[in-house]
Amino acid sequence: MYKALNSSLPTDREVVLGILNNSDETLNKLYRGYFPMILQFILNNNGNEDDAKDVFQESVIVLYNKIKAGDFELSSKLKTYIYSVCRRIWLKRLAQDHKKTNNINDYEDVLIVDDDLEKHDEQDRRLKKMNEALEGLGEPCKTIIQDFYLNNLSMQDISEKFGYTNTDNAKTQKYKCLQRLKKIFFNG
Repeated sequence: MYKALNSSLPTDREVVLGILNNSDETLNKLYRGYFPMILQFILNNNGNEDDAKDVFQESVIVLYNKIKAGDFELSSKLKTYIYSVCRRIWLKRLAQDHKKTNNINDYEDVLIVDDDLEKHDEQDRRLKKMNEALEGLGEPCKTIIQDFYLNNLSMQDISEKFGYTNTDNAKTQKYKCLQRLKKIFFNG
């Protein structure tokens, strides 16, 4: 009934772009390609087809919201991400309903996924906080830090760009800027 058509599966990049462009066709391909695996998982763990549809829909909403928010960074295959989100959702439901799964190993795998997602969320939060601190730093510090750490410019290049008399002066300024950035980051 739900046969995956591998030739019609969109690539991970196509899915992300399709969601950004509100493509119904992309969502349909996503459903046809990945729902069978979720259905099988739910059926094997005390669920039915309606449960599988609900869980899959929730996972697509999670994916959709993350992509639309602009903070989605795929660190695995999309299939793995969707499966992991669905498993987490379903096992939380089972725990709430006090049902038992057929395979206790599923809990161990989901705990690993939960830890990974929590680490990923924490990393996203820190990066966002660092960007905010960098924005609050002001000029010329913001540009000096970006040029050195992100654009890989040498201290000589930075010295010339900002008109410092020598690289030691540029290094001193970079040090002061880093101290200000740390203060904003840790006190902000």
